[in-house]
This record gives sequence, structure tokens and C-alpha cells, in this order.
Amino acid sequence: MTRRHHQSTIVHASIQGRSNLMAKYYIQSGTLRSIVDTDELQKAALWAVHRVMQQIAPIYDDCTLTPEQKEDCAMLEGLLVLDSTIRISEQGFDRDDAISIDTFEAVQHWHQLMIALDRLEKLING
Repeated sequence: MTRRHHQSTIVHASIQGRSNLMAKYYIQSGTLRSIVDTDELQKAALWAVHRVMQQIAPIYDDCTLTPEQKEDCAMLEGLLVLDSTIRISEQGFDRDDAISIDTFEAVQHWHQLMIALDRLEKLING
């Protein structure tokens, strides 16, 4: 079995509810409410940030802004959409026992991952 096929099998099994590898996390922050299946709480927080940033990033196609300015604007907009914390629970939304993760730290972690992916893509494409 190829690695790619194996990964899609795990995702499919998770969606079908036949795998113990993934947990269902309820994520909320600001205007975002989302449910994600993943194996770690931190990955759930990163997914929340990624969803918000995907909605914001296309706005900054303005040629007058430098890449750094576009990046700063997108991060600021993302922080404005989300609250100061990202609340995550395996039990449901609006739970008092939800775990809170600092939004700024999650955005920084997401940003570092995007930089690493960009560098990797540049290495692969020459």
C-alpha cells in the first residue's frame, strides 16, 4: 500500500467513525465555529487559524503593498476575526471546560508553518 493511499484510508476511516486515531474537536473563537477531526488539540487550533487566514489572504492582491505589508495585514485581519483565545473542546461548543489557546501564539505557529511550506515549495520547484 502506498503512503498516499494509506493516508486517505485513515482520513476516510475517521470520517466514517471507524478509527480511534482521530478525535472530534469543537473549535470556537470570535465569529468562527468549526468541527475538525484530528489527532491533536494543537492541530485543531492550527486548522482554525488556517481556515480564517484562507478567507482573508485573497483580499490583499493590491500591487502597491509589499509582501511583508500583505502578510502583516492578513495576520492583523485574522486576529480581528478571532477572539484573543481559541477555545477547543471534545464535548461541544460553549463548554466551560474547553481548553483555551492563545490566538496570537497559534497565528505565529501557523505563520511559521506557511514560511516553511513556501521554502520547501521553492526548493522543489528550483
